[in-house]
Amino acid sequence: MTIREKYLLWSPRIIAIVFAGLLALFALDAFKMNKSLADQFGDFLVHLLPAVVTIACLVVAWKYRLFGGILFLFLGIVFTFYFGTAQNIYNFLLISVPLFAAGVLFLLSAMQQAK
Repeated sequence: MTIREKYLLWSPRIIAIVFAGLLALFALDAFKMNKSLADQFGDFLVHLLPAVVTIACLVVAWKYRLFGGILFLFLGIVFTFYFGTAQNIYNFLLISVPLFAAGVLFLLSAMQQAK
């Protein structure tokens, strides 16, 4: 396995893992002092959903690279419109671009695997 093949194999996975960790870190803002613990925990679970969806897509992409690449591209489009990241370049770079990058890299990895 060449260095390029290793890069195409591992870079989208690492991007997706780091991105899911970042989203999980954002979920910690659900804990506020003026709410009950049950309400805070419920808010935390809701805020954690994007990270869980990203991990679920990663699990699929780990086994099926082509389908996973398409899934990550679709997820990037959904995140762009749902979270409105197209309104601000910094939000777009932080939230949407990692998903698009992982999707393209998974697709390139699938094409490399097919050769």
